[in-house]
Order: sequence, then structure tokens, then C-alpha cells
Amino acid sequence: MKPNLEISTRAATADDLGGMTEVFLRARKELMPFAPLAHSDYAVCRWIADWLIPAGGVTVAADTQGSIVGMVATSEANGVLWLDQLYVLPPWVGHGVGARLLALVTSNTRLPVHLHCFAENARARRFYERHGFVALAFGDGSENEEGCPDVLYALQPASQTAV
Repeated sequence: MKPNLEISTRAATADDLGGMTEVFLRARKELMPFAPLAHSDYAVCRWIADWLIPAGGVTVAADTQGSIVGMVATSEANGVLWLDQLYVLPPWVGHGVGARLLALVTSNTRLPVHLHCFAENARARRFYERHGFVALAFGDGSENEEGCPDVLYALQPASQTAV
């Protein structure tokens, strides 16, 4: 069954904990089986509740019934906007949810945007490259909890890429 493509976006609140946890865990387990979760489902839920939501910079995408179907989290450090998390509920992948969340991040910043992506995640890598991100460096996995090789991507804001 094709999902209803009408979504809205808004800042995440504590009431979104269940939906955000489901999106994160299902996306990780179903779309990235090559990258084992470094923490239990319960620990992931606690991290979302105790750290991710309170830190701010989290936007959720919800369907017309209010169910969370995607999430994006950002942080800023040293003049760079980091795209820390971007996950979409698996049935919604390929329907524009990720692109809409990414556009919210990239259109509202004058900073370069950086992110890490697992090297084996070909679908996500194509997605980011299609949206203008370029690979800056390749890691061997020694600097992430999953131990999986990764890619550091960057996108320069439009004001810095114009000639």
C-alpha cells in the first residue's frame, strides 16, 4: 500500500518520543542491516528522550493522522551545521519525505552542512549526492560506534558556491 504523501513538518516535542524511536529503529534495522545497532532499543529510546529532543534542532515529518514518518536532527559546531540524524520510516522512503526534511535544513542556513554516512549505505549516498553533497573523506569505521566504514559529506550554502 502506497502511503498518503501529505506530510507536515514541525519541531519535535517530548510527545514525539514513540514515533521518533520507531522511525529511528525501523530505519536502522530494515534499511541498514550491515550496521549493527551499538545500543539496545531501550537505550535508543532513552537517548532520544533525554538528549536528542531536549538538545533542540530536531524536526519531525508527520502524516495526516499525526504519525511520525521521518525525522532530522542538526547541531552546530565550529561554523558548520552538522546533519546528525536523518531517518524516514521504511514505507515512506522514496516518497519525498527525506528530501523535504533535508531542504528544511539546507535552505535555512548560511553555514556549510556536513554529515557522516555509512559507506555501504548506497541509497543514502546517492540521495545526498543528488542533493549536492560531495564526499570530503572516507573513514575506516574506527571513529563510529558501529565500526562501519563511513563517508564525510559536505554541502556549501548557495551564498558560498555562487561565482
